[in-house]
Amino acid sequence: MEEIGFLGMGIMGKAMAMNLLRNGFKVTVWNRTLSKCDELKEHGASVGESPAAVVKKCKYTIGMLSDPPAALSVVFDKGGILEEISSGKGYIDMSTVDAETSSKISQAVIAKGGSFLEAPVSGSKKPAEDGQLVILAAGEKGLYEKIVPAFDVLGKKSFFLGEVGNGAKMKLVVNMIMGSMMNAFSEGLVLADKSGLSPKTLLDVLDLGAIANPMFKMKGPSMIENSYSPAFPLKHQQKDMRLALALGDENAVSMPVAAAANEAFKKARSTGLGDLDFSAVYEIFKVTQPSP
Repeated sequence: MEEIGFLGMGIMGKAMAMNLLRNGFKVTVWNRTLSKCDELKEHGASVGESPAAVVKKCKYTIGMLSDPPAALSVVFDKGGILEEISSGKGYIDMSTVDAETSSKISQAVIAKGGSFLEAPVSGSKKPAEDGQLVILAAGEKGLYEKIVPAFDVLGKKSFFLGEVGNGAKMKLVVNMIMGSMMNAFSEGLVLADKSGLSPKTLLDVLDLGAIANPMFKMKGPSMIENSYSPAFPLKHQQKDMRLALALGDENAVSMPVAAAANEAFKKARSTGLGDLDFSAVYEIFKVTQPSP
């Protein structure tokens, strides 16, 4: 496999780039704050001084950025990938963005002769560390087939969903469902507690029933302990809810449950919980309930 470039050393990007290194890939990394690349460098990665420098060195470059503005910045700003992308080079954006942002990046890359793939992922910090992400790719099929060896390291399954935009849309639908579920779960934990029931026993009951799922099992114990180490920051969950609701507007789909969940995440952000794990929305439901 050709050397891979990797842009963005946040919670997800750092874990993913480390996985590639552990599995024998040569990797050149970049982050806006270059010091975040230090640990990767200790494990054998090279460090590029700009996105353009990474693209110049690598045939394939992956981006894992926090939001649409960041995803656009590494492409269009000075020192961005457009300065060096060309025929024979591919850019794979694994950020969670809206379809419009993905299409804008795709058109710019293709206009310079490069190839483009969007490939947002389902999964947070632990699946990223374990190479157990679900990859939702769309765009140029040829680039998808060439980057599959890397996808096989980063994820447990990758899907090719057709034209650019479909990957972004699928990811927003998935995260919209996840955010809505987290709100219902939080309400349930509070209701059990206020009703004199043990939240821990509720977790056991849920785990044995038809609505058992990995998210409740993984997040529940830490939520009860008021521990919210960020595997997926709440501010990013709220961003995805907002983008999903915009997709609903675009398609005239009524989404009252998602809209209510988005309001809860916004309230959590306004109280300073944005950098904690998205499960910290539980705190909003605890404080809004009157004491018996």
